[in-house]
Amino acid sequence: MKQYGAEFFGTFWLVLGGCGSAVLAAAFPHVGIGLLGVAAAFGLTVLTMAFAIGHISGCHLNPAVSIGLWAGGRFPAKQLLPYIVAQVLGGIVAGGVLYVIASGAAGFDVAQGFASNGYGEHSPGGYSLLAALVCEVVMTMFFLLVILGATDKRAPAGFAPIPIGLALTLIHLISIPVTNTSVNPARSTGVAVYVGDWAIGQLWLFWLAPIVGALLGAVIYRWIGGQQEA
Repeated sequence: MKQYGAEFFGTFWLVLGGCGSAVLAAAFPHVGIGLLGVAAAFGLTVLTMAFAIGHISGCHLNPAVSIGLWAGGRFPAKQLLPYIVAQVLGGIVAGGVLYVIASGAAGFDVAQGFASNGYGEHSPGGYSLLAALVCEVVMTMFFLLVILGATDKRAPAGFAPIPIGLALTLIHLISIPVTNTSVNPARSTGVAVYVGDWAIGQLWLFWLAPIVGALLGAVIYRWIGGQQEA
């Protein structure tokens, strides 16, 4: 239960920190942090939590990561469902806290997006469904390659949170214009449930694509790096 609790609070921090920066601070008058700041915020949530709870739960914070680690031989199948449930619940609770905070400002309208992921007319840059699908698959695939490589027993010990956090920052720098960046079904679900409507209608892609990408990343790493048992 301690592991599941760690995943709950870790994913809570990721959604509150990452999506919170997008909703509350990205375009704040005069001192908005913009795309660079939001990308950095997501990376920092993973970096800080990896040091805080990595030794407790492995700090997955992401159903796609848990599935990818299982496919890579690093995580037992029996823990997959409890991890995913804890991650999704953490994301939804964080989304609720963010909603309460954001709605305290005059003019707040959840219909503006609430940092939800989308494609087509709901893509920040107007990118198509195909573009969004390819982007999310490829970004998640490389995220898993970095995670599996950085946490390999042959890699320098104790440094894994740094490349993983930086990889997530880079992923956001590339893909925020395309989908608002998911690579994490729990992150997507955590805010989409409060937007409803189109955000729920497009949520399928932000479960499917990250999971496919994670599986591809695991297969590639097992090929180039060999299998490391859980």
